[in-house]
Amino acid sequence: MTATFRYLPDTEKDQKEMLSLLNVHSIDDLFEDIPVDIRLEGELNIPKADPEPILLKKMSQLAGKNKHANHYPIFLGAGTYDHYIPSVVNHMISRSEFYTAYTPYQPEISQGELQAIFEFQTMVCELTGMDVANSSMYDGFTSLAEAASLAVASTRRSKVLVSKGVHPESRSILNTVARGQGYSVEEVNLAAETTDLERLQEQMEKDTAAVIVQYPNFFGSIEDIKEIKKIAAEKGALLVVSANPLALALLQAPGKLGADIVIGDMQPLGIPMAFGGPHCGYFAVNKKFMRKVPGRIVGQTSDEQGKRGFVLTLQAREQHIRRDKASSNICSNQALNALASAVCMSALGKQGIRHMAQLNLEKANYMAKLLEEKGFSVVNKSAFFNEFIVELPISVKEANAALFDAGIIGGYDLGTDYGSYNHMLVAVTDQRTKEEIDQFAEVLEAVVNGRV
Repeated sequence: MTATFRYLPDTEKDQKEMLSLLNVHSIDDLFEDIPVDIRLEGELNIPKADPEPILLKKMSQLAGKNKHANHYPIFLGAGTYDHYIPSVVNHMISRSEFYTAYTPYQPEISQGELQAIFEFQTMVCELTGMDVANSSMYDGFTSLAEAASLAVASTRRSKVLVSKGVHPESRSILNTVARGQGYSVEEVNLAAETTDLERLQEQMEKDTAAVIVQYPNFFGSIEDIKEIKKIAAEKGALLVVSANPLALALLQAPGKLGADIVIGDMQPLGIPMAFGGPHCGYFAVNKKFMRKVPGRIVGQTSDEQGKRGFVLTLQAREQHIRRDKASSNICSNQALNALASAVCMSALGKQGIRHMAQLNLEKANYMAKLLEEKGFSVVNKSAFFNEFIVELPISVKEANAALFDAGIIGGYDLGTDYGSYNHMLVAVTDQRTKEEIDQFAEVLEAVVNGRV
């Protein structure tokens, strides 16, 4: 029986053998090309190394200080959510065939990986109502910026309109990409907590390449996609919809409502919160934009014997395109997390995903009504999915501190991005129980009434 080690340092013998092979006498000789005046002299100012058993205890104690969703009920969403993940997901993605897989450059020996991606693409198309989906992207935030760049390149226009109901981090990344790509971004204000359609109409111009909205939006409310499509279409602009894939189990698919590009983040389906990442973006389009999609697309075919097989139908890597012709530098994908989402969706099935979405909807509405009964004001005027805004007579920071003391992770402080420091964005997922929701409301009520 052989021992297993986490770290195998080089022995003196190992070092001598390597130096001999390199034909140098010492490790210092390896740094001869570095000027003496910029070399670090002396020992690094770091603590001495601990033996492995001591180090493991220290790290375990540090990790124990974290209060997370396995300890506390969490009502924090804003882009990363606590959803049920079937146990089979982790079993599948932990298999070495998938866990260590890289880009399948040789499709004939990567059929399992390619099939997994193909199934992922197919499920994304079913959810979004679109014709084609790619093999995934880094996350929903960067997917949105890529969609804007595709719209600008396709329409040959130079302005993009984005609703303030779109995730603040998505808008931040969009502005960064736009500066590099040379197009402008204008934000459309809100009427209550959804996009102001009158302002959108006023801001539409002949040079508008795309209108970008979120569905449900950052505040959980459902945007009027059909009406927004009409406004965009009047000026020939494309409609980009950033959609929560779990919510699409209940909502009308954006593709059925006229969306040209649908993007989003697969985190709600099979990907753990993991301190905010990594996530997995999806990117779906109408057929006419298929060749402009960033990344790669896996296709299905048949071999000479008529057997089903899979190939890289589109793999527009950066070395295949002249730089001035490329609309994106994306050449990779989140294959492992895409697999996690595909396995999750397969395990739940169509009815399971719909039931999971229904639980989110019903639990969020139960909590909103409960808070209203206790005298709090819910800001959302439109129908919402699993998030809503509650107005507090105290700051969100103060409320969250009291909730945390009671063993609850509270909601998102909208003051950070919208200047409303007494507005809390509350996320209620399928994981929350009636008892946890009731406790949240009771603690909040006690704090406001000065009983805590």
